[in-house]
Amino acid sequence: MAISLIDTFRLLASFDPPRRSLRGAPWEEYVDWAIAQGLAPLASYNLEYRLGGADAPEWARDRLLSIYQGSLNDNVMKLVNFKRTVDDLEGRRLLLLGGAAFADTLYPHVAFRPVLEIQMLLRRMDVEAFAGYLSQHEFRPEPDEPAHGAARVVSDGRTPIFLYADVLGPERRDEVQGIFERAKPMRMYGSSIFRPDLEDMVLLVVLQHAREGYQVPWLSFVDLRELVMGAKSMGGLYSRPMDVALLLERAKAWRLERSLYASLSLVARLFPETAGTVTPALPTLRRATRELLDRLVVNPASEPGQMSHVRGSDRLRRLLTGR
Repeated sequence: MAISLIDTFRLLASFDPPRRSLRGAPWEEYVDWAIAQGLAPLASYNLEYRLGGADAPEWARDRLLSIYQGSLNDNVMKLVNFKRTVDDLEGRRLLLLGGAAFADTLYPHVAFRPVLEIQMLLRRMDVEAFAGYLSQHEFRPEPDEPAHGAARVVSDGRTPIFLYADVLGPERRDEVQGIFERAKPMRMYGSSIFRPDLEDMVLLVVLQHAREGYQVPWLSFVDLRELVMGAKSMGGLYSRPMDVALLLERAKAWRLERSLYASLSLVARLFPETAGTVTPALPTLRRATRELLDRLVVNPASEPGQMSHVRGSDRLRRLLTGR
């Protein structure tokens, strides 16, 4: 019996996949797509160590396994180098975002979550000072204009570091200040590195989705799945139930209710087992707004490769962020 691409994705993106054969899966389509979406390391581990190969073709297993091994080596190199760089930094409160914040708190193994870059949230006044500090450790400004809304991007030739500030706009600096005040220390990286609290991190992931017009790797929806579900495979900062009332209150204050609806609806669509947790956290929107978001975002983004027609849409970004 043929197995769809979405079913292959769901099985191989699970932290507890049911044992079954994937002989009829669309491997020619899945392998390249999974690599591009950042899903290959977790898929490879599941195939090799949880599913006994699952009757997948040898070439597919070999290719995914090479990505898994490369992800492990690359992640360790980047994170160890980052630790050496910031370990002695004192007197700051710098927030780690994205893959570097998730690899050890959401994923059972650091290799499962590729860390392509390091993302950090800083107070505006700290951006230049921290960029200067990084320059003492061979991190230089990237020649191009900062991308993805970053204030600065620096790199040592191996690891780009994206520095963000005023992520909610200058008119909501009090809300951003709250993110810093609620952040929890990441002592493994020294005294100056922190991680946003759970509800803040959910909304920061949602904000990134919206600003990218949902042109994000599907790995980001795995991140959000684990945040929303309370990182049950782990025992760290994000391993607790979400405070739904608090999440909805902050989403309204940050003007991210539409984006939260879209991102959570996508998680429920991609991972049906999350629906019971996700549904109570969906913001209350007008029916017309929900239908518009479903048509423009949720429906196309839940099909592999179907979002190119909205790429770069300023109208969509304004709709999602309430601006």
